Amino acid sequence: MLDDAPRDPFADDPNDPSSAMGEYDDPAPLTSAERDEAITDLADVEVFRTLLEPQGVLGLVLDCPECGEQHFFDWELLRGNLRQMIDQGQPQVHEPAFRPDPTDYVTWEYARGYVDGVMDTEERR
Repeated sequence: MLDDAPRDPFADDPNDPSSAMGEYDDPAPLTSAERDEAITDLADVEVFRTLLEPQGVLGLVLDCPECGEQHFFDWELLRGNLRQMIDQGQPQVHEPAFRPDPTDYVTWEYARGYVDGVMDTEERR
């Protein structure tokens, strides 16, 4: 159980709306390569947050291959999703951000480039 993951608002609720979906199979466990990738992503997110949050960045925006839309993740939600992927093999269910201001979020590629730039600058000093 993750201490930093939001509690499911329908946990233990006999009227849980998802019960209409029926039973589902537990997700297949992550392969060792997928788990290693999720651990690397989690480490990246921690670095991104450390450098970007003081600049006013609230999190990352990711393109969803399933729906074709952008999803906005604050740092805690992104961290919780990755931790749950590592621990349980699937991300947690979450509510989308409520009317996020896109200027408060950056892409993964932007965050990576920012970190690389900071590291290059530090190496030159």
